[in-house]
Amino acid sequence: MARVYRICRTCHLAGFRPMALLLGLLLLLTPLASCGTPAPLQFTALNLGIPAAALSSPVTGPLPDSTKLHVGITFKINSKTLNQMANQKIQPGQRSHVEDFANKLGISDATYQKIKDFFSPAGIAIKLNKLRTHMNIDAKASTFAKLLQTKFVIHNYNGRTFYAPATPPKLPKFLADAIDVITGLDNYSTGPQHLFALSPVPFSTQGATHAKLQPTQDCSPVGNTLLPRDVAHAYGYDQLWGRGLHGENMTVNLVEIDGAYQSDIQNYLSCIQFKGNFSVVNVDGKPSQALGESTLDIQMVAGLARSINIKVYQTDGNTNGDVWVNVNDELQQILDDNTNNASAGSVVSVSLGAGEGVISTDDMRAIDSSLQQLTQAEHMTVFIASGDCGAFTSRVYGNLAVSFPASDPWAVSVGGTILSIDGNQNRAREVVWSDGSNRFQCKNQWGSGGGNSEMFRQPSWQNASGVNNRYARGARQLPDISAAAFALAVYFQGQWGSVGGTSAAAPIWATGLALVNEGTMQQVSNFAYSPQLFYHVADNSGGLHPYYDVTQGNNLYYPATPGWDFATGLGTPNLVDFYQAVVAAMGR
Repeated sequence: MARVYRICRTCHLAGFRPMALLLGLLLLLTPLASCGTPAPLQFTALNLGIPAAALSSPVTGPLPDSTKLHVGITFKINSKTLNQMANQKIQPGQRSHVEDFANKLGISDATYQKIKDFFSPAGIAIKLNKLRTHMNIDAKASTFAKLLQTKFVIHNYNGRTFYAPATPPKLPKFLADAIDVITGLDNYSTGPQHLFALSPVPFSTQGATHAKLQPTQDCSPVGNTLLPRDVAHAYGYDQLWGRGLHGENMTVNLVEIDGAYQSDIQNYLSCIQFKGNFSVVNVDGKPSQALGESTLDIQMVAGLARSINIKVYQTDGNTNGDVWVNVNDELQQILDDNTNNASAGSVVSVSLGAGEGVISTDDMRAIDSSLQQLTQAEHMTVFIASGDCGAFTSRVYGNLAVSFPASDPWAVSVGGTILSIDGNQNRAREVVWSDGSNRFQCKNQWGSGGGNSEMFRQPSWQNASGVNNRYARGARQLPDISAAAFALAVYFQGQWGSVGGTSAAAPIWATGLALVNEGTMQQVSNFAYSPQLFYHVADNSGGLHPYYDVTQGNNLYYPATPGWDFATGLGTPNLVDFYQAVVAAMGR
């Protein structure tokens, strides 16, 4: 019976055996398959910081698939690590090894590998900075559209066109969680403008010659202009020269969106017997024009520190994409080039900007992150011109607005004055630089930019006599300081001329701090940096007068007053007293 039972049971289950074996095999293989196949990516939609009104504006057509997009990704920063970097002991002349913090400051190796795994199959080139906080990716619009599950269209908004994704772009959640902002997928932001006016001229990227090249050296500036020695004596720079401080081993980094004629620069440097170093770094390509801005910045620095290193970071300000991505790449290149030089006392000068209301919040946040890293990670002070449309950077008279990136709390915003000297080159009189003769159009001549930011709250360190005033409303207030911005001698297009603007004031102050840093590094083996420095000096001057207080004039809305004001900030440099006040502050 038992045998019969077994045979009968076998017969009874025979029909089910294939199904049971198949089911068992599937159960066995399922976990094996899940181990070898990655789980599907979860995607998150991104907000690019473009105003809703702009995104709902009429669409005029698609962006051509072949359009090349240069995109920047700014990653979230570990604030604890950044604070550790800011508190590193400064050891002048020694390598700082800032890149040693990179894995803790920005993205990890694992995240970077996952990013490469996502972008590389699509043929997208990626470039990660040394601090692992910023990445550039380049591809055609069609490639980005497919990868980010969207398409790109062209909008017509307020009389201008811009392109942007038709629907919010999507990224894998692991990447979206690591990102602070992504820029370059649109060109909504109005491009940065030079903060002084000169007529456009053709430009050769070789920069060797041009039509107005003088056959011989020309060292005869036009009359009634301020020469470097005039500015130097009026502000006390020459007294630091007398102490042997000419900028030796110091560097001023200039951020430019135009080029300069080599012949113009060479003529100027020869006239002043420049003994320093001059170099150029092209970022995202070469500039296509020479508009005079870069020329002005270079000559202001060279004329006030004749043994300094001038490093010009330049890009093309005429690209069809988001030029702010290129500007941010310049700042990132400065970061990369100085990862071992955080103890060098270097400074940055920027003479460009645009009204806060015409820039996307993502572009602002990307620049803000770079400025913070330059300040805290690499111990640099970034001077930025406050704008040349007075209180109306909107470029509409009566519409109060300030310029970005000068409004950023990590920047030292520099306004402008009209400086008058006597026959002995002594400072005789100084008033706010402004010109209200043509209120219909700002041709970068309305005057010293200043006012309340609409984007940034007032930082705790912005505290000095005059800061709390009837116009204050808890916002970041511009400018912080000021300098001469009128009738400065510049050699451009093969001839001497008179130019001005806060474009000149920013490099004047940048050079001044470079000389001060050179002195303090020798005297106390340290140097000071950051926007906070200037208010600390004002509040702890100990009887010194680090600034010349400008109390006459206005910027077409805000008047100059005793103490800090919206037209000239804390005032113009009295560099010897400023230097002594910095030394005293570091000695406490």
